[in-house]
Amino acid sequence: MLTIEQIEELAQPSSSRIILLVIDGLGGLPRPETGKTELETARTPNLDLLAKEGICGLIDPVSTGVTPGSGPGHLALFGYDPLRFTIGRGILEALGVDFPLHDGDVAARGNFCTIDESGIVTDRRAGRISTEKCAELCQRMVGIKIKGAEILVSPVKEHRCVVVFRRENLCPALSDSDPQKIGLAPRSVEALSPEAEETAQLANEFLSEAGNILKSEHPANMVLLRGFSQHPHLPPMSEIYKLNPAAIATYPMYRGLARLAGMEILESGPSLSDELDTLSLHYHGTVPYDFFFIHVKATDSAGEDGDFNRKVSVIEEVDSHIPRLMELSPDVVMVTGDHSTPAMLKAHSWHPVPFLLRSQWCRPDSVTDFSESSCARGSMGRFPGVDIMPLAMANALKLSKFGA
Repeated sequence: MLTIEQIEELAQPSSSRIILLVIDGLGGLPRPETGKTELETARTPNLDLLAKEGICGLIDPVSTGVTPGSGPGHLALFGYDPLRFTIGRGILEALGVDFPLHDGDVAARGNFCTIDESGIVTDRRAGRISTEKCAELCQRMVGIKIKGAEILVSPVKEHRCVVVFRRENLCPALSDSDPQKIGLAPRSVEALSPEAEETAQLANEFLSEAGNILKSEHPANMVLLRGFSQHPHLPPMSEIYKLNPAAIATYPMYRGLARLAGMEILESGPSLSDELDTLSLHYHGTVPYDFFFIHVKATDSAGEDGDFNRKVSVIEEVDSHIPRLMELSPDVVMVTGDHSTPAMLKAHSWHPVPFLLRSQWCRPDSVTDFSESSCARGSMGRFPGVDIMPLAMANALKLSKFGA
């Protein structure tokens, strides 16, 4: 595996363009009644054609057997080793909504949730309350002040919010209060280093105050925190790959990830059709973008809700838009996911993710449909997600020869 420093030495600009379509949570598990996953159940003639004309395989976003979060999964797809570049969810949420962070701020991702009378979490997403309700609840918590710290709360989308702690000498080495499962009580935030003791105490006092404010609400009567983090430094894709990259994503966190990687954020409406309108507008526009990241969230949401049929429907909708994408004649197109989210598990999982790449220069393999079982037989085999960017660069004729 090449390091980003080695890729930077080999990268060279060219006029070719790359499209990376990320279908969030794409991978699944077979439904017992049919023996087919969501992707294998869906009718996907257009994705199948891309698979037939390209090369396929399965990717491990982080490592074999490791269940990826969305942050590490996407970082790998952008070519950053997620074991080397670790970024907390809180910072990603903050950047995704253009929150004005200060040096030293500690940000956390918040989930409004439902707890019962005994304090047990019964719904980690509070029924996916509306973004308007989320904004209302955030406003109620804005006035919380503890030990001279400024605490800022901002809505993100639906049940998600971002909580920013602002004071000198804060440390983000904290455990999550989110138990990640229903049927458990929210956890106390614990310091993971001696320097974080005061920050942990601050976070727990905030959660106590927030619980008092929200206790009469339903279904969002508590908030869970995870992904405490401070602003990191990532070398931008423009330096590593000599690319002019752009991102089209409707969910704030993925815009935050793209912004960290140095992508220009292109504004779009909420639907995939809107995203492709944005792509078409900028593909031959005045700014010479040569890498486009397009994100589809609804597959992951359906998987987390355990809704197998809805996930199938979203995949079929994505497939129906593939002809519009291919009308642009991209030099390289890649389709994959950042992780698997099987509806059978209602959660992210460790299962490898289907991957396809189509370009003028690839050697088509024997795969004729885009699915987990077919991609397992593809010429790429099973490989690390971090390797897809060098592969795309090579097929776009953007990598020079290594060595003499």
